[in-house]
Amino acid sequence: MRIVVAVLALCASLAAQAPQKHFLWKVEDSKGASAYLLGSLHVLTADAYPLPAAIDRAFAESKTLVEEVDLDEMNDPMQMMAALSKAMLTGGQTLDQLIAAETFAEVKKRAEAYGMPMAALQRMKPWLVAVTLMAPTLQSAGFKPELGIDRHFFDRAKEKGLKREALETLAYQLDRFDQMSPKLQEELLKATIADLDTQVTGVKEMVRAWSLGDIGTVEKLTLTAFLESPELYQRLLLDRNRNWLPHVERCLTENAGCFVVVGAAHLVGIDGLPTLLSRKGYKVTQQ
Repeated sequence: MRIVVAVLALCASLAAQAPQKHFLWKVEDSKGASAYLLGSLHVLTADAYPLPAAIDRAFAESKTLVEEVDLDEMNDPMQMMAALSKAMLTGGQTLDQLIAAETFAEVKKRAEAYGMPMAALQRMKPWLVAVTLMAPTLQSAGFKPELGIDRHFFDRAKEKGLKREALETLAYQLDRFDQMSPKLQEELLKATIADLDTQVTGVKEMVRAWSLGDIGTVEKLTLTAFLESPELYQRLLLDRNRNWLPHVERCLTENAGCFVVVGAAHLVGIDGLPTLLSRKGYKVTQQ
């Protein structure tokens, strides 16, 4: 018994001494150039700040901020209108004509609960309805896009006069959804509705795992939903990760001191950026 107690005490001591990991990776090439990859949570609450010192140090060392999209595009009314116009139904079509009656009934029920006008939702494609229904639940719990990790560093980079680069355009991001088949769009909408009641709990669990650098839990929370839809996984994660890989490599080749901020789901799993970069021979270390 004493031996067991001693072993447990030793394990506890070692765990306490282990350095805290963050959802941050350092990527290094054979010539000594480096870049950082930070997983973003696109919505957060105010109490998530200040961020850990290790993340702030990595940002302070960097010369270029690289994010999924230039967030200034989302502040430009003209660009937003042009991009979102693709997500609206045309030719007199309405949402109830495109989705099953039981799915439409659920949309109507949720819209009434949130005080959303059905006339507006009727004109949206199913994927945009899915995105629109997510917002009220999260906002009521204090999760706001203006507090997201990507927005936080975008604003800091602008204040600091840091060079900024985007991996994609807003139009391309919306096309990832807009070019889905009608069947896949309805599947996304149904899955979203099914998750609305537990959404806040899930996001809180995600924030906790993110703050602990817990890769396994973030992977489970973000990738499990894709297991039933390989097409969704391909469109929203795999294709984009592969497209981004050359940009990260160029950061290293040019020794640009990049601080790359992308959604946390893009940094986990066998197709996550850290794994893809490791396969190509780069040294990738969680910080």
